[in-house]
Amino acid sequence: MDFMLGVMDVMRMPAENALPAAKKPYRFYELRLCHNSRRVGIDFIKEQQSMPSASIIGKEWRGYTANAFGIRIILFLYMLCLTVPGFSGDADAEKQYPHRAIECIVPWGPGGGADQLARKSGFLLEKILKVPLPVINVPGATGGMGMTKMLAAPADGYTIAIYIADSHAALATGHTGWAIGDIVPVARMILAPSFLFVAKNSRYKSWVDFEKAARANPGKLKVATLGFGSVDDISMTYLENKGINLIQVPYSKPGERYLSVLGGHVDALYEQPGDVRSLITGGQIRPIILFGSRRLNSFKDVPCSREFGHDIGLPQFRTIVVKKGTDPARIRILSDACAKAAATPEYKAFLREQFAAEDSYMDALSAAGFIHDELAAMKALWGEKLK
Repeated sequence: MDFMLGVMDVMRMPAENALPAAKKPYRFYELRLCHNSRRVGIDFIKEQQSMPSASIIGKEWRGYTANAFGIRIILFLYMLCLTVPGFSGDADAEKQYPHRAIECIVPWGPGGGADQLARKSGFLLEKILKVPLPVINVPGATGGMGMTKMLAAPADGYTIAIYIADSHAALATGHTGWAIGDIVPVARMILAPSFLFVAKNSRYKSWVDFEKAARANPGKLKVATLGFGSVDDISMTYLENKGINLIQVPYSKPGERYLSVLGGHVDALYEQPGDVRSLITGGQIRPIILFGSRRLNSFKDVPCSREFGHDIGLPQFRTIVVKKGTDPARIRILSDACAKAAATPEYKAFLREQFAAEDSYMDALSAAGFIHDELAAMKALWGEKLK
């Protein structure tokens, strides 16, 4: 909001009849005190021939100097502009959303699927929203550290987070300090199946070999997972209930997880193929089973778990979320921007690189229904472990 004010000098003004004949009358100037979403400052507008109404007393002003009294008045109005409701420029900022950087929190380390999504979508969203989207990695506690940071920020739409199925699983298994009602989905950006991978020189040539060894040596075979309470954990728990007892080795940082299978520290890796595409195409690892009800066209020779009677297929999804209480209008702006980003050739190519579903994108409303259904499914599977 802008204030209009006039400035003149009456602090040392002599009586009218005492003015020197050659001295011009004191002049008045109209000024504008500005504070809004675009700038703050004081502008010289025009010279007035007479004192404006509601003028402020001060020294003759050309937009640059004033006496101490005038400055105090101007500073007082400036502080009023900052603090009084209705004068802070909030309405203008609302119309201009977003007008500054939107911080994107990734609750996982660099290099993983969530990080890749944040950087690809962030690059595209910056072009659409016309503001920066810096990515901040906050790994730890199966995504809990990053989610806590996001929830500690104001619900103003300037802090978003990449929320994935593993964080959702931690919620389903009771490993979080927050609830589903604390977040609001903006969009679902990726939906993809998970696999078990082994190193290229592994003695396990197929899932049949791996399952046979696991049943013969309970608690001996090691699998690198994201962490306890994750989708990985739920899937491993399901297999355990089927008599396939595997040891989980959790790694919160993707790079460490991948190196563990390459270096022979574990026997297998639970992961989505898009996250380890370079390792697959480079022949360093190979998939032995897909968790789901059907094979993937990109991996036609890899059997799905249902073929062996294992009816589990929690897909890996990655969404963008904000804190509960965020203005629905701002959520809609973000969701619409995500839709535009998802429709670009660049993003469609990214989905193919990730071996993700072509219809991965969901808007805010559909994504909300999806994550609630997934939460119910995860709780049901986890409940089997607790029996």
